[in-house]
Amino acid sequence: MTRMPMLLVPTEIIGLVGDWWDEINESTRWQDGMFYALCAAYALVSSVALIQLIRIELRVPEYGWTTQKVFHLMNFIVNGVRAILFGFHKQVFVLHPKVLTLVLLDLPGLLFFSTYTLLVLFWAEIYHQARSLPTDKLRIVYILVNGGIYFLQVCIWVYLWIHDNSVVEFIGKIFVAVVSIIAALGFLLYGGRLFFMLRRFPIESKGRRKKLNEVGSVTAICFTCFLIRCFVVLLSAFDSDASLDVLDHPVLNLIYYMLVEILPSALVLYILRKLPPKRISAQYHPIR
Repeated sequence: MTRMPMLLVPTEIIGLVGDWWDEINESTRWQDGMFYALCAAYALVSSVALIQLIRIELRVPEYGWTTQKVFHLMNFIVNGVRAILFGFHKQVFVLHPKVLTLVLLDLPGLLFFSTYTLLVLFWAEIYHQARSLPTDKLRIVYILVNGGIYFLQVCIWVYLWIHDNSVVEFIGKIFVAVVSIIAALGFLLYGGRLFFMLRRFPIESKGRRKKLNEVGSVTAICFTCFLIRCFVVLLSAFDSDASLDVLDHPVLNLIYYMLVEILPSALVLYILRKLPPKRISAQYHPIR
């Protein structure tokens, strides 16, 4: 008596998974459900950032716009914009010309880059001060890097507006991937430096141990999320089935935005939830 070959079972499973994936992607109900879920998640994170900003302002209103306040304000803006976009996903994904959809989806990603590299700037300032190194050029570098990135991205958008070119669209995705890897390396460089510097302090110091865990956790989270963003954007550049700027890939969009923006933002906001001391400390610098 012959038996059915066992190799058929994995093939059947793969076929079932593929059918399930296609059925969800093609279902208007599933599309709406997943995009509205993203809208709700972004709105929640945005609200948390706003509440934290208000708490900090009530705690230290006399110190103006500090790095911490600006970080929470930008988190509120980025996540709020994402919530609005996914709330109106039916209109966003079908805009003409297509470059309008690209602008609306990519601009919050650039703002996300600026928001979290603000942490890199803050850590770089702390590290340079601890090493008695000059800090006056760090903010200039931050502004120049961000300004250059926004300028190049706007140039790509303008060209796509004038000439809808698949090659330039491909270059635009490669550019986003490069920006993501720059952010990941920034966290690895200064987050890693600050982490190992703090490790040299006495472990008995409760404040140093807490700061060590904070820097290590945020570095790992942000490095990972920007690395995932780089990989997925590169994949979408070479494979149209992995595209994120279309309405009929809701599962991929849900997984992607959860991994690279929503979960990292929620975790970082939780880790950095501590309010600043009422009296200004050496590491709490107002933005001039």
